[in-house]
Amino acid sequence: MGFEDTEDEMSIIWKLVTATIIAALLMLGVGFTSQTAQAELNSYTGIPTFSIVSVVMDKSVTVQTYNLPPNDKFDVTMGRMGTQGIGGIKVTSVNSGSGGAKTYTFSIPSSLAGSYKISIRMQSPSSGYYAYNWFYNNTTGSATQPPPATTPPPGYSGFPTFSIVSVVRDDEVTVKTNNLPPNDTFRVTMGAMGTRGVGGTVVEVVDSGSGGSKTYTFDTPQSLYGSYKISIRMESPTSGYFAYNWFYNNTTGGSGGVPPAPSPAPPPGYTGFPTFKILSVVRDTSVTIQTNNLPPNDSFNVTMGWMGTRGIGGYQVDTVSSGSGGTKQYTFSIPSALHGSYKISIRMQSPSSGYFAYNWFYNNTTP
Repeated sequence: MGFEDTEDEMSIIWKLVTATIIAALLMLGVGFTSQTAQAELNSYTGIPTFSIVSVVMDKSVTVQTYNLPPNDKFDVTMGRMGTQGIGGIKVTSVNSGSGGAKTYTFSIPSSLAGSYKISIRMQSPSSGYYAYNWFYNNTTGSATQPPPATTPPPGYSGFPTFSIVSVVRDDEVTVKTNNLPPNDTFRVTMGAMGTRGVGGTVVEVVDSGSGGSKTYTFDTPQSLYGSYKISIRMESPTSGYFAYNWFYNNTTGGSGGVPPAPSPAPPPGYTGFPTFKILSVVRDTSVTIQTNNLPPNDSFNVTMGWMGTRGIGGYQVDTVSSGSGGTKQYTFSIPSALHGSYKISIRMQSPSSGYFAYNWFYNNTTP
């Protein structure tokens, strides 16, 4: 009996010592979480966001993350529009891995089937980082693989999709492809909303060249002028690959321009004109934008005004230097005179070179 009692005491002591060691290791980032992983998460800066890539009505939504913190776990919830996904239905949990840009597809819960708009949220129960967005519960941005008899090009897998970059009402639409198969030809058609572009008006035939990511601008056919929404389709008559999407026939997505003559000569090596897109908005507080093809070594006045003004004659909120040009991110405060506005125009224009770009945004916190 004495031996057994001694064994019990030693077992208890050993368990206590072991628990203490494990707790110490966890505090040091050793054991269940590596020191390297914890260090990567600790060095993370900024905030995560995500955009909606495509939706299959009542079935699934595909998102693209940006600046996702590494080595973190996120619970994904969906709920009614306006909830920001808070207290929504948990659909899955995902590990961020290396972080940054990731593509995920999530199932839409059956209880939200038939909803017009759905809020979606990604939030980490450990670090507290979160991002939210919303989407129309309509099939859009979808594509499919070609018939099984089609042999994919060497090294190609998956299927093509494309997103809407910008629209000029009753004039043109610009799209950006993803995973376009190489050395293929695509017929581009547009038609009434709901047709997925099937049997629509042929607006152009394009060569995919090296494939992958391409940007194309297509003219809107006159037969669709005045339409509220338009379906657009790219389909190869040879390989069978296709993708379709739709867009509101309203000027959006920003525009830019070269300065009117006479004007200074463009910077050496610079061609085209600048544009910018809206990244995020904090209602009545700020808007963050990302430029494209900004001319280098130039200065731009930033103005905001009522919707439809293109920012001309608006409130000047900042002056920024383009530095090396190209892609830049800026955050500007929304002037108090525009607080409560539903939509706001924003403009960047150089008083010296004359280059300019403009866009607009909904004055709602997003994403």
